[in-house]
Amino acid sequence: MENRDERPERARGRVVLVVALVLVLLVGGGYAAAYGLAGDKLPRGASVAGVDVGGLSPAAAEDALRDGLADRVAGPIEVSVEDRTGEVDPAEAGLEVDYAASVAAVGGGRSWSPGTLWDHYVGGEDDTDAVVRVDDTALDAAVAELATGLGTDPVDGAVAFERGRVVVTDPVPGRGLEPDSTREALVASYLTGERADLEITQLTPDIDDGDVEEAVTAFAEPALSGPVTLRIGSAGVRLRPRQYARALSLVATDGALVPTVDADVLVPLVERATAGEGAPVDARIELVDGRPRIIKAKPGVTFEPDGVADAFLEAVVKSDGERTAKVAGTVQQPDFTTKDARALGVRRQVSEFTTYFPYADYRNVNIGRAAEIVDGTLLKPGEVFSLNDVVGERTVENGFTEGTIISNGIFVKDLGGGVSQMATTTFNAMFYAGLEDIEHKPHSVFIDRYPVGREATVAFGSVDLRFRNDTDYGVLINAELTPSTPSSQGVLTVRMFSTKVWDISEVTSDRYAYVSPGTQTLDTTNCVPNTGYSGFQVDVTRIFRRPGSDEVVRREKFHTDYIANDTVICRPPGSLP
Repeated sequence: MENRDERPERARGRVVLVVALVLVLLVGGGYAAAYGLAGDKLPRGASVAGVDVGGLSPAAAEDALRDGLADRVAGPIEVSVEDRTGEVDPAEAGLEVDYAASVAAVGGGRSWSPGTLWDHYVGGEDDTDAVVRVDDTALDAAVAELATGLGTDPVDGAVAFERGRVVVTDPVPGRGLEPDSTREALVASYLTGERADLEITQLTPDIDDGDVEEAVTAFAEPALSGPVTLRIGSAGVRLRPRQYARALSLVATDGALVPTVDADVLVPLVERATAGEGAPVDARIELVDGRPRIIKAKPGVTFEPDGVADAFLEAVVKSDGERTAKVAGTVQQPDFTTKDARALGVRRQVSEFTTYFPYADYRNVNIGRAAEIVDGTLLKPGEVFSLNDVVGERTVENGFTEGTIISNGIFVKDLGGGVSQMATTTFNAMFYAGLEDIEHKPHSVFIDRYPVGREATVAFGSVDLRFRNDTDYGVLINAELTPSTPSSQGVLTVRMFSTKVWDISEVTSDRYAYVSPGTQTLDTTNCVPNTGYSGFQVDVTRIFRRPGSDEVVRREKFHTDYIANDTVICRPPGSLP
């Protein structure tokens, strides 16, 4: 059963709720009425840059603002700098009043905001600055033009790398118009119509002493502190500071010196230390200033240039022992490595022999061509040298010309005449290097410009000079020619470089078993007239001793049987029966 005392309480609650709802409706209706009456007009008493726009619609306010500011924005901005005066055209300086934005800034347009509605009816005395649109590029150009001739531009500090050294350019303050404050003064005078008084100030460089010191300490000095090794697969490329310094630079960026590496400079350094994307290059041994020098092998590598630059930039600032970076890539190793070349022990000259020859153009051509091909030949332990294999067939296509040769004991003309001079000189260099003679054939007749019993002839396809490197070391053959002239002999020298194994001497016997020459009369087209001389036999003994020892290890005998060189009388071709 309901309590009688509770019924009056609920009744009183319903009365309060109804009253509250009525009050809300009355206030809401008034608020809506206030919003409706206010419309989109600007608050009472509103002004922009001193122009009264209160109570106006946005469109009318914009028109009023244009009229009110017309005189101020139409004319040039007067400026003064020290003892100079001038004018700036606002349009050329990129200055323009944004009338719509200026009106919106003081409350133009409808709003349910209580504060805005309050300002509309109550108003105020505050003045709002006009909104000015600025073309930064045009304004910067106007400021730069004003600064012309007023002082000096600041000089940024810089750090560069020259000839493997760090070179610092100290920053230097400038004197002129400070850009930001000058821009502000021009914009302010544009709105007020008053003269802009500009001040000359000290201009601070973007890159100052602190930036330079940081760049030197954190990058430049560590970068040149030692070599950097880039590992591409199993290949290592070691670059010294003097090589890579020109690839480095510190670029001024946003007020700091930022380290960069030029991949167009760095990548060729890596490619020169390797074979690039080509086939790997074997190590080789060459004479440099008369001494053997190993030219390092180069692996063939494939890599991304950007990857090399990024890895290098990371490694170049590390401390000793850590200046190595890995680069993604593939590697193809050479067959004959630098290590292989060093193991050959080609260190010094072990033999040398020189021969001379009379002037003839064909000798200069043929001997010179043979020397050019033989020069630089490297014999590894156990390998056999064949002059015919190395020089190849004596043809015009191979660089040879027609000259005099010996055939059946007489002189005739044929391609490659004179190459036997190369054979004889090489044979003697081999003889004194102590290498193993496999095949050599002396000339059939004695030629007095060659050492008796120690000479050799060759004929492609039939007669060869062959010898074996029977030492444990490599043998590098060097051949040099000084051409003959009408007034001087030609000179051919062959040298061999290795590790010395033998001291070689020789004993030559007296000539014996002489044979008198005959006489031949020929009418062939290649006949060469000749005054004959006797043939004979001779023996040469090669004696082997260890370097610095008098003890004879072994002897080797070379026997030569020279036939007589007939006298040759030449007749016109076809004249003999």
